[in-house]
Amino acid sequence: MITKDEVLKIGKLQKPYGIKGEISLVFDKPVYAGIDTEFYFLDIDRIFVPFLIEEITFITDTGARVKFEDVNDETEAARFANLYVFLLRKQVPENLDEENPDWDFFIGYRVIDQHNRDLGTIESVDMATLNVLFIVKQAKEEYLIPATDDFITRVNDEQKIICMNLPEGLIDTGSNL
Repeated sequence: MITKDEVLKIGKLQKPYGIKGEISLVFDKPVYAGIDTEFYFLDIDRIFVPFLIEEITFITDTGARVKFEDVNDETEAARFANLYVFLLRKQVPENLDEENPDWDFFIGYRVIDQHNRDLGTIESVDMATLNVLFIVKQAKEEYLIPATDDFITRVNDEQKIICMNLPEGLIDTGSNL
């Protein structure tokens, strides 16, 4: 069974298109549309179910119409409207777009600072501000850490760990770590 840690959200299904079972797909980023795959995973009741792609037609750099195998009419396609679309993390190259890194890739990774302190796990990424932030949570603590290559010293994808060299005072850990 595929777990949430093994997948990366790449888009969302919208409404059915036509009467032959096609459905509109909006990718979160244009680079996701360029990933060649035979199937997508859909989050159905927190279970990641693979759907074989029968045909895909790209409309824009972030939009497509997708026809899944065994989905043959508008009614069947409508069942999947508003579901999120995922790929296995191992299918997504880490540095797909050097100018606009995919920081979401690191959701679920643990953050270790230069003092070897485990600051917690990246729960989400805030891209609403000029500086992209990792939302890192551990127990009752939450830290906002700038997501920048300048702070990242090492990434271990196998263990899902990011080592960071953070400026003094950025994280007030108190004496409990």
